[in-house]
Amino acid sequence: MAYYDHEEQEHLDSLKSWWGQYGTLVLIGVALLFAGIAGFQIWNWYKGEQAVKASAVYAELQKLTESGDTKKAREAAALLTKDYPRSGYAALGSLAAARLSFEAGDLAAAKENLQWVIDQSRDEDMKALARFRLAGVLLDEKKFDEALGLLDVKPEDSMANLFADLRGDVLVAKGSEAEARAAYQMALEKTDAQSPYRSLIQIKLDALGQAK
Repeated sequence: MAYYDHEEQEHLDSLKSWWGQYGTLVLIGVALLFAGIAGFQIWNWYKGEQAVKASAVYAELQKLTESGDTKKAREAAALLTKDYPRSGYAALGSLAAARLSFEAGDLAAAKENLQWVIDQSRDEDMKALARFRLAGVLLDEKKFDEALGLLDVKPEDSMANLFADLRGDVLVAKGSEAEARAAYQMALEKTDAQSPYRSLIQIKLDALGQAK
C-alpha cells in the first residue's frame, strides 16, 4: 500500500511541476478558446442583427419606389451601401437606385450605383446584372468600347444570351456589322427554342442582311 502511496505522491509532484511550468499557458489557451467561441456567437448575432436592419431599410426602399418618392428611395439605397455594405440588400438597393436614376435621366448616378455592385457585391449574379445594365447605359452614351469591355466576360448561362444580344446592339451602333451578326447568332444559340425572345433577336439578325 505504501508503494502505491509513494508512486501517487511522485505522480502528484510531477503534475505540480508540470503545472508550475505550463499552467499559465493552459489557462491562457482555455481563455482564448472560450473567447473565440463567445466571439463567434457574438459575430453571428451581429450579422443576424445587421441583416434584419438591412432588410427593413430595403423594404422601406421598395415602398418608396412604389409610391414614386424617388428621392427618398435613392437615399434609402445610399443608406444600405453606407451602413450595411456586406449585406445582399446593399447590392439590391444599388440596382434599384440605378434604375430610378436612369429613369430620372441621372446617368452619372446610375453608373455610380451599378459600378458599386460590380466592385463590392459578393454575388456573381448581381455583379453580372450590374455589368449588363451598365453596358446598356454606356451604349446610350455612345461609349461603345467601354460597353464592350464590360460585356467581354463569360456570364452565367442564364445571362449568356442577354450579354451576346447587347453586344450585338453595341457593335451595330459602332458600325461593326459582321461582328454584330456573330453576336446575334450566338445570342440565338444561347436562347431557349421556346422563348419568345428569339423572335426579337432574329429580327435584329435579319435586319443586318446576309454576310457579304
